[in-house]
Amino acid sequence: MKNYFYALFAAFLASCSGQNKADFIVFNATIYTVDSTFSKATALAVKDGKFAIVGDSATVFSQYTADSVINAEGKALYPGLYDAHAHFYGLGQMLDQADLVETQSAEEVVERLKKYQAAHPDRVWIIGRGWDQNDWTTKKFPTKEILDKAFPNNPVYLTRIDGHAAWVNSKALQLGKITAATKVEGGAIPLQNGQPTGILVDNAMRLARTANPQPTPEEIKNILLKAQEVCFSYGLTNVGDAGLSPELIDIIDDLQKKGQLKIRLYPMVSISQENVDKMLKKGVYVTDRLNVRSFKIYADGALGSRGACLLQPYADAPETTGFLLMSPSELENYIKQIANSDFQANTHCIGDSANRLMLNLYAKYLKGKNDRRWRIEHAQIVDVADVPTFGNFNILPSVQPTHATSDMYWAGERLGKAREKNGYAFRALFEQNGKITFGTDFPVEAVSPFYTFHSAVYRQDAKGFPNGGYQMEGALSREQTLRGMTIWAAYGNFEENKLGSIEVGKAADFIILEKDLMTAPAAQLRDIKVWKTFVAGEKVFEQK
Repeated sequence: MKNYFYALFAAFLASCSGQNKADFIVFNATIYTVDSTFSKATALAVKDGKFAIVGDSATVFSQYTADSVINAEGKALYPGLYDAHAHFYGLGQMLDQADLVETQSAEEVVERLKKYQAAHPDRVWIIGRGWDQNDWTTKKFPTKEILDKAFPNNPVYLTRIDGHAAWVNSKALQLGKITAATKVEGGAIPLQNGQPTGILVDNAMRLARTANPQPTPEEIKNILLKAQEVCFSYGLTNVGDAGLSPELIDIIDDLQKKGQLKIRLYPMVSISQENVDKMLKKGVYVTDRLNVRSFKIYADGALGSRGACLLQPYADAPETTGFLLMSPSELENYIKQIANSDFQANTHCIGDSANRLMLNLYAKYLKGKNDRRWRIEHAQIVDVADVPTFGNFNILPSVQPTHATSDMYWAGERLGKAREKNGYAFRALFEQNGKITFGTDFPVEAVSPFYTFHSAVYRQDAKGFPNGGYQMEGALSREQTLRGMTIWAAYGNFEENKLGSIEVGKAADFIILEKDLMTAPAAQLRDIKVWKTFVAGEKVFEQK
C-alpha cells in the first residue's frame, strides 16, 4: 500500500513537470524481463505500443507520466508467451466439434456424440476429436461397428488426440470411396475380415476428410476469433500454427489488417509442390503481426498410433517399424528447394528413424554452422548418436513438454525401456545450441502454457505422478523453460529483436499473472490464472 501511494504521488509530480508522456504506466509489479541477464524490475511505461522504459518505480515515474496507471499489486509480469508449435486454426475448429478428450471407452465416445448430435440437429456430418485408445481398458483401436449402430444415416469422422488417425463409420468410408482395395502411401487402412475397420492412419485420413463439408468464409472468421479468445485467456500472444494453406494465411492477413484478429501468428505453410511454388515466388512475408517464412513438413506419424518411423520394430508390435509419410527422395526434394530460398524448414519428426533421416538431410544442405534456424518439430525419439547433429548444424529442437507427460504411461510399451530413454530428452537437445523452443501442439494437448511449464520443469502430470518426475535427466530449470516460451521461441521465429523480452524498443506484449511462475510451488503451477494480457500495449484480455 505504501508503494501505491508513493507511485500516485510520483505520478502527480510528474504530471506537473513536463516529462515524457506515455500511453500508460504499470508499477508495483514483479517484472521478469527475460533479457540477456534475466533482470527484474518493478515498473514500466508503454508508448506507441512499445516499451518506453523498464526499471524501478521511482525511475519510471521521474521520466514518464501517463493518464492511465496500472497498479499490478505485486503480481508477476512476463513477456507475452509463445506457443512455438500448435494448431491455432485447428483449435478453433475443435471448439465447434464434439469434445472426446479423456473419454474412457468407445461407449463413452458414442454417448458424447449423441449429446452433440442432439445439440446440433442440423449437422449432417458428426465430427469430433480427442479420443485415445491408450486411455481405454482394452487399449485397442475401435472399429466402425459401434458407430454404424449408433449413427446409421450420418457420416462420422473422429480424429484421434494426436491428429494422426481417424475413426470413421461406414457412411464416411462410403463417401470417401474407401474400400479394401484402396491403397495410400504414407498411411494405413487396417482391414478385418477383408474389410476396412473404420480406422484411417495418417495420409489415409484425407480420403474421408476431403468429403467433409468445407467451412464458409464467415465460419472461418469465427473459428479464428474463437481460437484467439482462448489463447489470450492463457497469456499466449504469439502462436506458431504448424501447417496452413496459403489461402487460409491470406484470410488471416486480411483479418489482422482489419484489426479483428490481434494475436501474432507464425504460420508454417503446409508442404506441397503447389504451395512451394507459390510461396517461393511470393517470398518471405512479414507484417506487424504475421510472419510467413517457413514450411511445415511431415516426415512420419505419431507414436500413439504406431505411425512414428522407428529404427527398430515397435516393442508391442514387432511386425512394424511405422512409416514415413513421404519417400526420402520426396523429402530431399523439398529440403533442396527450401535450402535455395530464404524460407525455414520445420519438419515433424517423432520416431528415431525419421529424426535421423531429416537431421542428415538438414546437415547435407546446411553444410556446417549457419543462421538458418531450421527446426525439428517434436524431436521426440532421437538416438543418442544423432543428438550432436543439432549442435553441429545449428538445428533447433521445437518440443512439447506435455507430450512427455501424456505419453509416459505407455511410451515404454511402444519403445521398450532401453529405447524409451532416448525419448523426450529435452535437456540433451537444449545443450546442443543453448536454445530450445516450447509449445503444446494444441489441440493435441491442452492449450495452457502453464501445463508446458510444469511438465518441462517437473516432468509430472496434474496429480504429481510419477513421484520424483519422469526421466528427470530431461528436465530444464524454470528460467530455461520461461526462455523457451519467450525469447528463444522468438529466436526460432527470427523475432528476437522485436519480441520475446521486456526491453526498451520492443513491442509491448506482456502478461500479468495471479501467481509467480518462478516461485509458485510445483503443485500450483498448472492452476495459475492470467490477470491481464497485452499485445502491442493494447489490453486484449482481463480476468473477470
